[in-house]
Amino acid sequence: MKKVFGTILTAVMLIAALSACGGGKDGSGGGQASSSPSSSGQASGSPSSGGQADEQKKFAIVFKNAGNPYGEKEMEGYKNAIEELGYEVILKAPDQPTAEAQISMIDELISQKVNALAIVGNDPDALQPALEKAMNAGIKVLSLDSAVNAQSRMLHINQADPERIGRTLVQGMVEMIGGSGEIAILSATSQATNQNLWIEWMKKELEDPKYADVKLVKVAYGDDLRDKSVSETEALLKSYPNLKGIISPTTVGIAAAGKVLTDKGLKGKVQLTGLGLPSEMAEYIESGVCQWMYLWNPLDVGYLSGYAADALVNGTITGAIGDKFTAGKLGEKEVIADGDGTQVMLGDPFKFDASNIAEWKDVY
Repeated sequence: MKKVFGTILTAVMLIAALSACGGGKDGSGGGQASSSPSSSGQASGSPSSGGQADEQKKFAIVFKNAGNPYGEKEMEGYKNAIEELGYEVILKAPDQPTAEAQISMIDELISQKVNALAIVGNDPDALQPALEKAMNAGIKVLSLDSAVNAQSRMLHINQADPERIGRTLVQGMVEMIGGSGEIAILSATSQATNQNLWIEWMKKELEDPKYADVKLVKVAYGDDLRDKSVSETEALLKSYPNLKGIISPTTVGIAAAGKVLTDKGLKGKVQLTGLGLPSEMAEYIESGVCQWMYLWNPLDVGYLSGYAADALVNGTITGAIGDKFTAGKLGEKEVIADGDGTQVMLGDPFKFDASNIAEWKDVY
């Protein structure tokens, strides 16, 4: 009898020991999340989660197109946030900046049963059927940077107030050209919601009588492709020989325009400003081809989106006005109105010029 009892006791102790060695709940910070779509680690349940075993949560982000330095930074920021939270992250970007390419990726992510999908939209409306399908499948959908329409997402993450961006870019350009002359805008794609909204505010700013001597001659589209942006810049210079300035509210476009103006020796003759990456624009700011430009930190845009996605998945927020959540190192954020939908605002655009570009060019 003692032998039997001893055997049972040994078995119980062995089971207890094995249980003590089990992994903790996913998100505790003890494990390393994977950025590989093929990795689908398991997470153990805990009393705080009802004791139910769960597959590891998967958070995806889809940018406009591959090979875009700005997009790479946004995805890196998103990845950093999701890995801090201890979840699996999936990064995707199509070869071309089209809605069709993104739709294919959305369908793939629905099949992978991701928990959240953050998207930088190539078109505000064309993605709606695919994103509605994702939400109907229980996926929390949010957009960042370039918004999809309010029916296609639960929340939008905005870099900065669109009005402030548009008006600031015009004010900066007008100061550069001395208050008069022809200017042009070199945008991304014609369907990019963020670009179009900024351009609307640029045009509203130009309606002020104090800009009577400033003429917007053209809005060109480089589709966020370097070679096309170069060609569009060259076409602007050829079509408008008296052009005094170019505003490019896209990091690909402003860098392309900076190269063209440098190669053609047009420093001081054609002014340049817009939204650019410090690492790409440093040489043009230091040379004087671009006196100053603006941007926010794309790493922070992605990072904020990651924490917002987590808050949606965990039910901390629903995307309603007044909802609040803590976004890691960025602190507490609040959901505010955005037309028919809602948004979270990162902050104001930051001015980069010769006085500070050296300290920022190695950051991003």
